[in-house]
Amino acid sequence: MNRISPQGEVEVFYRGVGRPQGLAFDDAGNLYVAASLAGRKGIVKITPAREASIFLTGPNIVGLAFTPARQMVVSTTNAVYRVDVNIAGRPLP
Repeated sequence: MNRISPQGEVEVFYRGVGRPQGLAFDDAGNLYVAASLAGRKGIVKITPAREASIFLTGPNIVGLAFTPARQMVVSTTNAVYRVDVNIAGRPLP
């Protein structure tokens, strides 16, 4: 996964996730990605220190978003789920 600065500079942010799709940030700066990590599918959490772990497991997850009620909405290829996670998403600028 690459990160692009506002000036257009590209750098590798994290290597090791497979098939990254949907993503969202929490208010602490953690990145959540619908992807696979070490062969496990689900939501991968990547900290600002670039440490990754599986946050939520499940097959066919393609998207996610945080709600104002501190929930995560997770979409698969054929369903949408709401999960109570008590995490605030990062507001858009």
